[in-house]
Amino acid sequence: MGVTANDIKELRERTGCGIMDCKKALVSSNGNMEAAIDFLREKGLAAATKKASRVAAEGLAMVYTNDDCTLGVVIEVNSETDFVAKNAEFQSFVKLCGETVMEKNPETVEDLLKLAVKDGKTIENILQEKILTIGENIKIRRFKRFDGVVSGYVHANGKIGVLVKFDVKDADAVKTDAFKSYGKDIAMQIAAANPLYLEPSAVPEEVLEHERKILKEQIVSSGKPENIAEKIVEGRIGKFYKEVCLSNQMFVKDSNVNVTEYTNSVAKELGTQIKIVSFVRSEKGEGIEKKEDNFADEVAGMIK
Repeated sequence: MGVTANDIKELRERTGCGIMDCKKALVSSNGNMEAAIDFLREKGLAAATKKASRVAAEGLAMVYTNDDCTLGVVIEVNSETDFVAKNAEFQSFVKLCGETVMEKNPETVEDLLKLAVKDGKTIENILQEKILTIGENIKIRRFKRFDGVVSGYVHANGKIGVLVKFDVKDADAVKTDAFKSYGKDIAMQIAAANPLYLEPSAVPEEVLEHERKILKEQIVSSGKPENIAEKIVEGRIGKFYKEVCLSNQMFVKDSNVNVTEYTNSVAKELGTQIKIVSFVRSEKGEGIEKKEDNFADEVAGMIK
């Protein structure tokens, strides 16, 4: 079976691969289009293996919710460069992953990769295709799904994604513009102030003890007696809570009230009760050690 220019054009459009790669695939598969796609996917898997060791610390942290905001997902997918993160094909893949988590509720990234989404292809199959066509290492790093009343916020086009879950006594209040504005405010607060815990009771005892120890050493070294230092420490723990606990943080849009006071004021206005149940803040590349390349050394190595 002969290979025509139209065959190559169709295969290129379907896979995004180069002309010569498409021609080789069609020749090796005797012009069978589906077999040629499999050939390129297999080649893509090999290419992906080579790219897997490359650091992917850019990408997107995105939030997706359903229409009535009763279900939401925050997901981080990493790429090697910020340029790829702006690519429409990459963004479409991130959205597909987020919507699949919403619909099928996998527990882990490994579970997500195994899920079939369209034309019998799994998320992993599509991921490998994207690595082949985009030419960078791409990794689905993490996600969190909340079922209930949710609000989300994405900062700086995917640098930070925040998802918050609420318990609201009156379901009708959730539909109001006042609550929607409040929900966005809380998500923005989390993006800006980066709380580590929801409230003081959520702070692990070992974290508190570590903080107390540091504070006590600071106070004693300043010349205060040890018994006085212990009293001062407990006072300063309150300041610590204001820094790391969402409920105790000063509201970024009005420093005269903290987040709990702001929440209570909105609840009173709406005639209901509002409780922040949980939140997740995902910042792209957070905690990933980036490789620093020395361009001059790299060029020098190439001309040796």
